[in-house]
Amino acid sequence: MLRLVQIAVSLLVVAATVAQCEVQSYAEYMVCRFKTRDHRHVVEDIVKPLTNDYDIWARNEEFIDIRLHKGVGPVEGCDIMIEDLERAVRESYAEEKGTRAESDSEVQVSFANLGSSDFFFHEFRDLETIYSWLDLLEHSFPHLVKVEWVGETFEGRSLKALHISTNNPETNPEKKTIVMTGGIHAREWISISSVCWTVYQLLTKYGMSKKETRFLDHLDFLIIPVFNPDGYAYTWEHDRLWRKNRQETFVPSCPGIDIDHSFDYQWTANNEFPCSEEYSGEEPFEAIEASSWADYLNTTKGEYKVYGFLDFHSYSQEILYPYAYSCDALPRDLENLLELSYGLSKAIRNRSGKYYKVSPACKDRGSDLMPGLGSGSALDFMYHHRARWAFQLKLRDTGNHGFLLPSKFIRPVGKETYAAVKYFCSFIVDPDL
Repeated sequence: MLRLVQIAVSLLVVAATVAQCEVQSYAEYMVCRFKTRDHRHVVEDIVKPLTNDYDIWARNEEFIDIRLHKGVGPVEGCDIMIEDLERAVRESYAEEKGTRAESDSEVQVSFANLGSSDFFFHEFRDLETIYSWLDLLEHSFPHLVKVEWVGETFEGRSLKALHISTNNPETNPEKKTIVMTGGIHAREWISISSVCWTVYQLLTKYGMSKKETRFLDHLDFLIIPVFNPDGYAYTWEHDRLWRKNRQETFVPSCPGIDIDHSFDYQWTANNEFPCSEEYSGEEPFEAIEASSWADYLNTTKGEYKVYGFLDFHSYSQEILYPYAYSCDALPRDLENLLELSYGLSKAIRNRSGKYYKVSPACKDRGSDLMPGLGSGSALDFMYHHRARWAFQLKLRDTGNHGFLLPSKFIRPVGKETYAAVKYFCSFIVDPDL
């Protein structure tokens, strides 16, 4: 009990400290939507003649969203999705300690009695708080959870995974495994909270619910809630909208590699300058996190049979299936992939009423229009090398908040995400149902 209280107090201290940090201002920025699938035309003929200060937020078959400085003036064909970007940034951060509804004693009770409280999900949490929470889960559920070290980042932080298992060779003799990842892109906070929500539901419902008990009895779970620790810490300390990791490049003033362009399957250099948010590095697995993950999965966990991979991102409400690198490459078992994709989408719609579009990942990445944009993705790497079934879930919303969902959305998005996870687990456990 003393250990739990100590962890709870440390969470409060960290949260209070983070709330005081200075972050980059976006007071003069907006997010514009161009309703076209001709992304090249928008970027090359409309945006670049006006400014080099832009950031592509999302693109698919229907639109492309771009962050622009308000000083560029009226932009042809632009619908403003977020007019006050700085306000949206502020709304995504945790409340200051002085305005919290919970007292210190209530916080301690909540963490000491973790199984009956979801206090952790009242707001988004910084990296240190999340890592302390993972330690707390290991202490609270020692028969189910082990926090494992995957590797060390460029800035010296640990990349951590949760191994959730009942370690029962009778119910899971072949070590049938589901892998889940969140936070590959640092600014996609809702992906991290949704992975944490899934972890929380699996653990607290084991032994209480037939479904969760069956899942953990018959499956192992390898879960990385924060795949990009350096980048995620940077979004709290300096720049809420940072995307890449934080390792050095050949341009000292432009650190960071897009981890989701770094995996060694159909990797190609995307010819982006290191300052670009989509910079792929100069060689596959140059991103330390991607390389560490491959070593962990193929060496440390090489005997585990990965049946499913779910990679959580935001935003645009989509279920994406392989491949990302090319629309000409057809995945194996395409019909079953489609059936599973629509099943995931239906599970979400039945839970919350929200519609998640099913699409091949190549169209979301723009690979059908600009080759190379989808190369080196975690989705393709896992599907080709280890996972029988692999999907990327791009969570809420459809653009009104983009990457900057306020904390009030943590629970509803967590709930609909978990509905999809349960559907996926049920299929893996018994695909004939």
